[in-house]
Amino acid sequence: MKRLFDIVFSLLGIVLAAPLMLAVALLVYLDDGGPVLYKQQRVGLNGQLFNIRKFRTMKNGTPNVPTAQLHEADACITRFGRFIRGFSLDEIVQLFNILEGTMSFVGPRPLIPAEKDIHQLRERYGVYAVRPGMTGLAQINGRDNLSVEQKAAYDKEYVENHTMALDIKILLKTVYNVLARKGVVEGSDSAGPGN
Repeated sequence: MKRLFDIVFSLLGIVLAAPLMLAVALLVYLDDGGPVLYKQQRVGLNGQLFNIRKFRTMKNGTPNVPTAQLHEADACITRFGRFIRGFSLDEIVQLFNILEGTMSFVGPRPLIPAEKDIHQLRERYGVYAVRPGMTGLAQINGRDNLSVEQKAAYDKEYVENHTMALDIKILLKTVYNVLARKGVVEGSDSAGPGN
């Protein structure tokens, strides 16, 4: 049921959001040239690596590390990148990840392999038994303001209790949080992955 939901609504989302994605791509290019898309390896279902897609928000030449490891993250973000990160528009192309099956709409956010501490907790909690998501329980309960332990605990809670009803609740709360720009922190105060 969850996979069918992902396929139907990611396909619908791609069709409906195509004009928005084209507009964002054009603005990214005008702001800092190409490439407009950013791909990065993340850990997915059963611990397998996959390439996540995002619109590029960091200036060309920025090191490929988690945002928290950038000493001056604000200086690395493009002018338009700051706007699209604030409203999570950089992640809209992850609809293609959902359609291909490497992600789901709801699940633990996928991490880069270098984030060892939280990986160990996730492995202990069985988090990699589900597909990673565009949004998840941790994202609606603090996002960048949570510690590694808190994020892993929310991931564990989701894996142990996920239902379609919970997914819909998380999706609705995500829309509210994005529009209200709740829980977004950049740079050394953030634990989130870069670009």
